[in-house]
Amino acid sequence: MVSPVTVVKSEGPKLVPFLKATCVYFVLWLPSSSPSWVSALIKCLPIFCLWLFLLAHGIRFLLAHPSASLIFVGLVFSAVGDAFLIWQDHGYFEYGLLMFAVTHILYASAFGMRPLALRTGLVIGVLSGLCYALLYPGLSGAFTYLVGIYVALISFMGWRAMAGLRLVGAAWRWTELAAGGGALLFIISDLTIALNKFCFPVPYSRALIMSTYYAAQMLIALSAVESREPLEDYRLSKAN
Repeated sequence: MVSPVTVVKSEGPKLVPFLKATCVYFVLWLPSSSPSWVSALIKCLPIFCLWLFLLAHGIRFLLAHPSASLIFVGLVFSAVGDAFLIWQDHGYFEYGLLMFAVTHILYASAFGMRPLALRTGLVIGVLSGLCYALLYPGLSGAFTYLVGIYVALISFMGWRAMAGLRLVGAAWRWTELAAGGGALLFIISDLTIALNKFCFPVPYSRALIMSTYYAAQMLIALSAVESREPLEDYRLSKAN
């Protein structure tokens, strides 16, 4: 087990580009009403930096740890989704939704199905159902189904991320805490997007959405550093 202090000391310097890119996004604060390739680049830059964060651990690390590889590919789809959402008012919202749906499938696969934690899944399932019920009156057309599917996928990802949380005892690992915290922040970010788009204006929505989103992606990327299982263990788990 690696302590959080050790993680901060060893991984903190590798996250400096991400933190700087995030600051650039919030300092420039380019208007969302005038989408451009420049604004898309500025928005995606922190995610690009998380690519580099994982690549800094070496290609061999990614190849030897399927969980880390899946999170890396998820970050790639996230960047594409971010770019689509820059032009969401021009008909690209559905494409962004699709990219992030794929991201959640990849993240859930990275987190794995062990332990199962059915109680956690039940609680998250009930909460996700309540969230969809809140959104439902504002949905119409294809969004009635698309949002429902997306809610199911992000909830499944959240379940798998939080299933491994062990806050006390010898089984405690900071990676599960990072994954669970990242998933929770991701859900908060996307729920804010949905409420703001389909239900009612959320005050300071963009700041809330982007701050929780970047924090979520950083934590999920960090969860890959002490990867859950090397290649041979991953194959065995699939075989079982």
